Amino acid sequence: MNIITTIVPIFAVILIGWLARRKGFMPPEFFSPANRLVFYVALPAMIFKAISGASLKVQFNGLVVGIALAAAVVAFAFAWAVAAVMRLKHQQMGTFVQDSFHGNLGYVGLAVAYYYLGSEGLARAGIIASFMMIWQNLLAVIVLQVNSQEEAAAGGWQKVAGKIIGNPIIIAALAGILFSLSGLSIPAVIGRCLDILSDLALPLALLIIGGSLSFEMVRMRPATLLLCAAIKLIALPALGYGLYRVFGLGTTDYLPAIILLASPTATVSYVMAREMKGDADFAVAAISTSTLLSALTFAFWLHVGG
Repeated sequence: MNIITTIVPIFAVILIGWLARRKGFMPPEFFSPANRLVFYVALPAMIFKAISGASLKVQFNGLVVGIALAAAVVAFAFAWAVAAVMRLKHQQMGTFVQDSFHGNLGYVGLAVAYYYLGSEGLARAGIIASFMMIWQNLLAVIVLQVNSQEEAAAGGWQKVAGKIIGNPIIIAALAGILFSLSGLSIPAVIGRCLDILSDLALPLALLIIGGSLSFEMVRMRPATLLLCAAIKLIALPALGYGLYRVFGLGTTDYLPAIILLASPTATVSYVMAREMKGDADFAVAAISTSTLLSALTFAFWLHVGG
């Protein structure tokens, strides 16, 4: 499939979301309920449907998952070392590290995987994403907790851990895996409901991403933001790609993982930075910067990886 016909429509919808917010079509009070609808209903329905109908013997590859998790750890450690060399303050350091490896798998990564690779690619990406979400959230909690003021952050990691355990996308992925292993078929009526909700998930998610972009903070720390984006969008997927080639894995197996590794900074990183007393303003700027730049880097990785 043509890379341009995948990337341009996705980011055009993100741009429409940004314009819609600026023109008042999506007022501030729209985003919270719309985000909950996508996060708790539409995306889980899409993930469950894709994975439950997949053949795990064909579409699950433990080596692919393991390499993706290992690449995240290396990027995590490298970003922490970079932040130490830059002598960032503790709150800034924790947020910088998190934003350098914590990817937007649910809203952006899965959208690219679906529109570029189709339903089979989405199923593979959904399985990998379920493991990556748990892993990158745990790493984010560690770095934010270590670099937060102990008094202010007390209890913060328990709150975030609870959110990880109750993450509806992770639950949907695990439920889909169990359903697939059971060998059962989804009843037609339920399947049609899942189809309708699945069709809602990605368009609304992309509009929300666009409407959430904010570039006011970008002008304050452009060099630090670009370095953070470079680690997230270039270094992390490059490491994963190199390891997949070393182990001789095929494109069909590793490309969904590359797409997830190349995803821009997760929007939830702002929530986690705020909950655990990190630098929430930097998180907003990092999310916006990496999302904008990922239009170019996604095109590059799809070309290289494909």
